[in-house]
Amino acid sequence: MQKLLYSVDRLSTWIGHLFSWLILALTLQISWEVFSRYVLNKPGEWAFDLMIMMYGISFMMAGAYTLAKDGHVRGDVLYGFFPPRLQAALDLLLYFLFFIPGVVALVWAGYTYAEESWAINETSNITANGPPLYPFKTAIPIAGFFLLLQGVVEIIRCVLCLRDGAWPPREEDVEEVDVDKLKEMVNVTDADIAKADAYVVRNGSQQ
Repeated sequence: MQKLLYSVDRLSTWIGHLFSWLILALTLQISWEVFSRYVLNKPGEWAFDLMIMMYGISFMMAGAYTLAKDGHVRGDVLYGFFPPRLQAALDLLLYFLFFIPGVVALVWAGYTYAEESWAINETSNITANGPPLYPFKTAIPIAGFFLLLQGVVEIIRCVLCLRDGAWPPREEDVEEVDVDKLKEMVNVTDADIAKADAYVVRNGSQQ
């Protein structure tokens, strides 16, 4: 079972890494457009449309990757204090109440939008002679499918946590700053931090 979970995680991670290159392409495209517009006085006709499309595709295709890394924003003021089984039960409930219906609707509606766009060879009307929109709209159901696939994996993780009382492990990837690892690197303990805080408070009150 763990191999299956890791396989889907790796697929979501690979897709996220692949489409993350659009951020670099978007940066270069915006930089070139600024140079062309203000230095060469030759703005690109499709510049604004391409910016929206690249940002939108990178945003959508990062959904499954972010879910695989448990990186989506949640209101965890109380959630973080709950035992794993209670966390898993809440997650499972929310997956079935909101996630599955919402993502299935996204795939269905996205497929309809993409099909209609391909049928009429839709182009952008933001600018004159705008670029085709059907490749951009095709990304909607594709992103939704991979998000739904990763969601099924997360549901399985919830079930395993309810059974075992602990969350199944995830593969490591690029993360934000890990405070515990940072403490180990600089040889700082919680007691040292408490002393430093007390020192700052004491000196601040004396001033």
